[in-house]
Amino acid sequence: MLLNIGIDDTDSEVFGCTTHVAAKIVSHLDGMKGVFFIDYPLLVRLNPNIPWKTRGNGAVSIRISVNDQEVYEKAVESVLSIVEELSDLKSPRSEPAIVFSNRLPEKGDVLHQFYLRVLRSMVPPVEALRIAEATGAACRFLKTSRVGVVGALAAVGAVFDDYTFELLSYRVRENYGKPRRIDRDSVILMNGIASENTFNNIDPETKRILITPHGRDPVLFGIRGETPEAVYNAFRLVKAEEEIEGWCIFKTNQGTDAHFPDEPVAISRVKKYDSTCVEGRVIDKKIIRGGHVIVTIENWGTIPCAFYYPTGGLKKAASMLEPGDYVRVYGGVKEHLGKLVVNAEKMEVLKLCEETRKTPPACPKCGRKCKSRGLRQGFACEKCGEIVEEPQTIAVERGLKVNQPYLPPERSHRHLTKPLKRYGLEKNRLREDYGFISPWHFP
Repeated sequence: MLLNIGIDDTDSEVFGCTTHVAAKIVSHLDGMKGVFFIDYPLLVRLNPNIPWKTRGNGAVSIRISVNDQEVYEKAVESVLSIVEELSDLKSPRSEPAIVFSNRLPEKGDVLHQFYLRVLRSMVPPVEALRIAEATGAACRFLKTSRVGVVGALAAVGAVFDDYTFELLSYRVRENYGKPRRIDRDSVILMNGIASENTFNNIDPETKRILITPHGRDPVLFGIRGETPEAVYNAFRLVKAEEEIEGWCIFKTNQGTDAHFPDEPVAISRVKKYDSTCVEGRVIDKKIIRGGHVIVTIENWGTIPCAFYYPTGGLKKAASMLEPGDYVRVYGGVKEHLGKLVVNAEKMEVLKLCEETRKTPPACPKCGRKCKSRGLRQGFACEKCGEIVEEPQTIAVERGLKVNQPYLPPERSHRHLTKPLKRYGLEKNRLREDYGFISPWHFP
């Protein structure tokens, strides 16, 4: 018997973590007779623009097979008990939901389509409940609100075209809220050894450590990479200076740009809170207070795209655009003063308009550069005395590259942002999945 378990909204801004709940469930189920894991637990990042999300807007899916109905019921009972124990039920922002399904999603089916919608837009709970009922999924709630069912059902429906792995390690409860203590030199060493198959360990510009989160959640640090072996071997190189309660490897859509649609969306169809992709001709550029750049593009409609100062090289590239350039912009849609704006996360320049400038011409006899004779008096060669009436027009090097992605610095990446080093390393569903390594979780 198949059991696909989706869990979301167990945490709040000050306590808890849905992956920590999942890690506890994994440890419990892996020791239960008659339970077999089909895949690594999935860490499913969803639309990062939802305003009521807690931190990274992540849900989880645990996919197992069980021997019989008795084991099935014990597994369900255990999951409900662990979720209740570890959820922040006192917080009004925490609305835990658990979805139990007896099917795995397939690309293009109703569950997968629901996952894509939740990944890229805002979906109401009533829609999730309708699809859960239509697909035979059972929903359980620990509070009266049904908000968490959206992420939980989306996790059940997740199919990754591209994916990475993350090993997450967890703190003991008495250290929650205290500064995280890991040896900085060991992280630098780990990055030097393991950087080929891991990513976002250290910001290359500021040298800031990126593997440790902030806040009161149970995560001590996380290693992101291309394979289970890569994240496990990197994890072993990091020296924690506090006790680690446990760890678990997740398969995830992090670092894949999965939240962006495959094709550009018509500007007229863009909606508030979408993760979107639009393209068009630059018709206006403004640099506003704080160094932010606002670029307005046109393509059967217009929309401003905001490139904020912390996006570094992405903002700098936007500041070099000129009217007439043609660009594709990826980002989250927000509302400002009653108008929709794309907060840019990535940009590709598709076409650059030619920019020229006037320069003194070369002498047609000797090739030496002529000098101006004065306003509207042409140019003269000091050597030959040759007179040239008109200046030379030359193309100016724009400093932008066509068909190259421009991204923020790694310290400003969202969970789903695909780093430059992952371009060309994308996986696909036709490739054989990575099998379980040993160990892949502790305890």
